[in-house]
Amino acid sequence: MKLTEIALEDAVGLRLAHDMTRIDAALGTKGARFKKGQIVTPEDLPVLRGMGREHLSILELEPDEIHEDDAARELCGAIIGLNCSSSLPSEGLIGISADCCGLLCYDPEMVHRVNEDPDWVLATMPPHSIVAEGQRVAGFRIRPLAMERHRVRRAAGVAGRIDVMPFRPLTAGLLTTGREIATGLVRDAFADKFRGKLSSFGGIFAGQRFSSDDSEQIAAEIRAFIEGGADLVVCTGGMSVDADDRTPGGIRLVAEKISFQGVPMLPGAMLMLGSAKSPSGGEVSILGAPACVVHDVRTSLDCVLPFIFAGVDPTPFMRRRGVGGLCEHCSPCHWPECRFSSGC
Repeated sequence: MKLTEIALEDAVGLRLAHDMTRIDAALGTKGARFKKGQIVTPEDLPVLRGMGREHLSILELEPDEIHEDDAARELCGAIIGLNCSSSLPSEGLIGISADCCGLLCYDPEMVHRVNEDPDWVLATMPPHSIVAEGQRVAGFRIRPLAMERHRVRRAAGVAGRIDVMPFRPLTAGLLTTGREIATGLVRDAFADKFRGKLSSFGGIFAGQRFSSDDSEQIAAEIRAFIEGGADLVVCTGGMSVDADDRTPGGIRLVAEKISFQGVPMLPGAMLMLGSAKSPSGGEVSILGAPACVVHDVRTSLDCVLPFIFAGVDPTPFMRRRGVGGLCEHCSPCHWPECRFSSGC
């Protein structure tokens, strides 16, 4: 890359080496009238003269170099994924935004691989964040005005897709276990909270059922929800190791697959996920949520629900959720309507 100073008339068709600021005293404005890398046209000459310019610094690329905007476009082609849109490049910078509300999905290791080259800058929202339509989820640029082609190819080669998986309007049933609640001795306090959590994803509440601490009865109530068309059944209570805690056993009687039982998160370490087939052949998720979901604002349940509504299997990520897994201290997410946190 070479910078050359030439006469204004000789600059037509060449790229500017830097931004050029124009001050309009009448309007009281100041800003970049010409951007670095912009190609000078004959129509630009009167404007440049009006800005007091008689000479310009021109960028000349070597045969093996790519302009910053073209480098950004090439990386964008390797990164942009499902339900994402990109901005036009400006000074080598491209932003990627979500086309819908959903779950942000990408491999964080690929971000580190791209950024191993100190002249690449790739920044993203945290993986598995809840994002809103139109929200910027990533941005990238190169620091210099141009970059060697082999470095651009390397970045594109190690990059991976950034996707936004939209939330599905699942029908969810709530099964509340515990003899004290089933008999009316204690009033349930979770149903209203559960409705609020569902509304954040566009979910449909299929109703609430009650069961005593009996595995067979718990299983029967889960099956009733499934036969009624539920896509998700959340069972609350009875998830500990006490003698009367029978909810895991009831889930195992129905589930064809158990993805996990126990997660490295607090509160909600006893969370359990299984799945069964619906009458139509689809998959129904069955969650066993410990009693902490009733009184704690954020728990492991709030971490798993976005995955389920987005149709993404949370299992591969659960054993790594210890970092940031103290849910009660998660920072609020950037989606104002969301009841959950971006870090959880």
